[in-house]
Amino acid sequence: MQWIQDIFEWAQQGLFETAIQPIMYSFGLGAFLENGYEATGWLLVGIIQIALMLAIIGPLQRWRPVEPMADAASVRTDVIYTLVHRLGLFRVALFFSVEPLFDAAFGMLRVAGMSTVHIDQLMGAGAAHPFISFVIYLVVFDFVDYWIHRGQHGFNWWWSLHSLHHSQRQLTMWSDNRNHLLDDLLRDSVLVVVGQLIGVGPGQFVAIVAIAQLSESLQHANVRLHFGRIGERLWISPRFHRLHHAVGLGHERKDSGELLRAGRSPALGGHNFGVLLPWWDVLFGTANFELRYDPTGVRDQVEQGRNYGRGFWSQQWLGLLRLVGRA
Repeated sequence: MQWIQDIFEWAQQGLFETAIQPIMYSFGLGAFLENGYEATGWLLVGIIQIALMLAIIGPLQRWRPVEPMADAASVRTDVIYTLVHRLGLFRVALFFSVEPLFDAAFGMLRVAGMSTVHIDQLMGAGAAHPFISFVIYLVVFDFVDYWIHRGQHGFNWWWSLHSLHHSQRQLTMWSDNRNHLLDDLLRDSVLVVVGQLIGVGPGQFVAIVAIAQLSESLQHANVRLHFGRIGERLWISPRFHRLHHAVGLGHERKDSGELLRAGRSPALGGHNFGVLLPWWDVLFGTANFELRYDPTGVRDQVEQGRNYGRGFWSQQWLGLLRLVGRA
């Protein structure tokens, strides 16, 4: 894997020196060059991801679509979400808002004598190999992500934000990042804390996020694709995740109709919450491996016409109103 890292670092250095560094100097941000170099890495990862999406996932969608394109406008909004997240704009916002708070908090903990736990080192000399440690950290993060996802569906206040993600009735490879920004802030904050506690290296963290995001783009794609009886149980496929988005099935309890009529969230149950690995759904009884491709969306949106917004800002505003019970 070293040659891949060498090529990436060469490209990151070149992009930083030719484009990012001059821009930072022109805006008087010379004191943040180290952070700018790190942001350049995220930008480069995003560019690579988008290139792979267009080159591989896009043709798959045209080859075996689940449904015809009927709402191009909503897909264009999803493209905006993808660009904001994959090109590092959201992470830049985090850097100037909450990241200094995390750095200060962990700095205080280290001063108090609380050191980071390196999980790979605890598991013996064999786990210290870069590839083995990477796999270990990926599995740990995916386990945490599974429970974050359960939380997004398990608490009414969190569902009021996360339901924006499920309101897309035209799933495509761009739909993964269609989230309320506050929802993303909560999720990323948990993952950052976990990363600090278990001692994952910056390079490993970037790689884990990059692989997860690219896989999630495929999961949301409008493609009739599954990985077979064995493969479906090793890695999450578009078929597996689409069922999670299915109206009245993937993200609702069996008594969802009664809950909805009583004015309560029906999203306190469901299936297929895994992010990368279906193992956790199997282990905790939330897996559904039925070979089916259902319409997607939220029940109150489909049956009662609840408005989740059309454009980026209207979706963000309505999410906040839902959070306080005003929409």
